[in-house]
Amino acid sequence: MKLHSRAAWVLCALVLVAARPALAQEKNGFDLSNALIPVDEILSGGPPRDGIPSIDNPKFESAGDSLPWREDDLVMTYDHGQARYAFPVGILNWHEIVNHESDGEPVLITFCPLCGTGMAFDPVVNGRHLTFGVSGLLYNSDLLMYDHQTESLWSQIEGRAIAGPLAGKELESVAIRHELWQSWRERVGSKGLVLSTDTGHRRNYRKSPYGDYDHSERMYFPVSHTSRKYHPKTWVLGWTHNGESKAWPFPELANHDGVLEDRIGGKSVRVHYDPSVPSAELRDETGELLPATRAFWFAWYTFHPETGVFEAE
Repeated sequence: MKLHSRAAWVLCALVLVAARPALAQEKNGFDLSNALIPVDEILSGGPPRDGIPSIDNPKFESAGDSLPWREDDLVMTYDHGQARYAFPVGILNWHEIVNHESDGEPVLITFCPLCGTGMAFDPVVNGRHLTFGVSGLLYNSDLLMYDHQTESLWSQIEGRAIAGPLAGKELESVAIRHELWQSWRERVGSKGLVLSTDTGHRRNYRKSPYGDYDHSERMYFPVSHTSRKYHPKTWVLGWTHNGESKAWPFPELANHDGVLEDRIGGKSVRVHYDPSVPSAELRDETGELLPATRAFWFAWYTFHPETGVFEAE
């Protein structure tokens, strides 16, 4: 079935939301009777369950092969042992979830175009390897995933199940990077493998279905907390440690020379900012990459309204 534009889905979603009881205990076929968040804040994003198809059997190609990607295209990257993987955002815009394994170890790659959040997780919960799909539902404009094994709903940004048999369980975050295609190829050399456009679906992976959404102040769906401190689509790097959350807005990092040394939740960290992407990496005292989240300001703030914010002098 051909994937329609997000604008058409949004219109359909608004009609459906208006037509159904605000506190319905089931949406898109998911049982919300034990939801940990207000049911009326779980909204239809437009497509039905799996209307945005996850990639469950990903194929990869050598980074040296002839591919449609340009030097400045954005890719989410994951390093595992000696393996180096790239997941082009051009593909993730249309699929949002990749159920991947590297050397027999699973990793869940997720991307929410509405929040700008690319995040990875260890999908093993209580010793059970879960695989995930796109529910077609949103919470605070963010992707609600579901696992195929129990049909529990999971908040991407929170990394926890918010309804279903696994409600309250959490996924362990996995560190990833956001890099430009050419920069990643130069970093990994011949070890690089990139997610193939041979996904089993016909999509124009060079064209985003969201138009100028990344740059406009427009948001398609309501959120529970808002802040006008920055443009809603300002990029930030966010992380939570020992109950403390902090955001490093990219405009502030741009006004700071060199590597930023900071503290969060009693832990010393270093922020490496790359204006060419733009992106930032969070590392500990040993240089280990930490699983921080690159996100739009509005998305980070609505889930972390108590967040601290780094401001350059």
